[in-house]
Amino acid sequence: MTIGLVVLTLMMAAIVWWLFRQTINVQPWQAQVVDLPAQEALARPPARTALWVFLGVATSLFVLFVSAYAMRLGLADWSPLPRPRLLVLNTALLVGASLAMQWTAHAARRQRGEDVRRGLLASGFLTVNFLLGQLAVWKQLDDAGFFVASSAAASFFYVLTAVHGLHVLGGLVAWLRALLRAWRDSDAAAIRLGVELCATYWHYLLAVWVVLYALLVFDTFGMAICSAAPL
Repeated sequence: MTIGLVVLTLMMAAIVWWLFRQTINVQPWQAQVVDLPAQEALARPPARTALWVFLGVATSLFVLFVSAYAMRLGLADWSPLPRPRLLVLNTALLVGASLAMQWTAHAARRQRGEDVRRGLLASGFLTVNFLLGQLAVWKQLDDAGFFVASSAAASFFYVLTAVHGLHVLGGLVAWLRALLRAWRDSDAAAIRLGVELCATYWHYLLAVWVVLYALLVFDTFGMAICSAAPL
């Protein structure tokens, strides 16, 4: 169990570091490379720094939850849940949302306003459906008699997916602001920054979900919340 926790923590740290490296490589002062306006030749925007500070805090929160789960898992009364099939579809939706957001950021760097709007709409649509899918999973478990207080495994399932869902909802607020800015066809540099921040956050949400999904369904490390029996 301890080995599994270490492996999953290292996996998440590696993904977050890769995202950070990608963000460093896309520097707003390199305007001559992508033909952006001269006003973009500035120091790193405070919003980008603030995002990474927030991601550091959010990562600490998730690590604390996972650590608490790992400690509770070792007790004798642990009883896993059945595995909801919808989790696979929900994971695919979030992967699609992350890819759509990356494509949108690519379009924003080339000032393709129509592609930016289409990409934002696609990523928002997939993300909203991910949240609806998570609610459907909750309903499936509730209908099957697995409530928040019915067992430790059920409690951790609801808590971990709820905390991740709240972070997704927060991302949709930033997504809406970026969409409104893109629709008004305002300053290209402002649009690009907002879209790139959304893309970084969506990749982070996917990285966290990959770790949580491993905790929920993969028993390779002896840490799965759900059993092999499907729901």
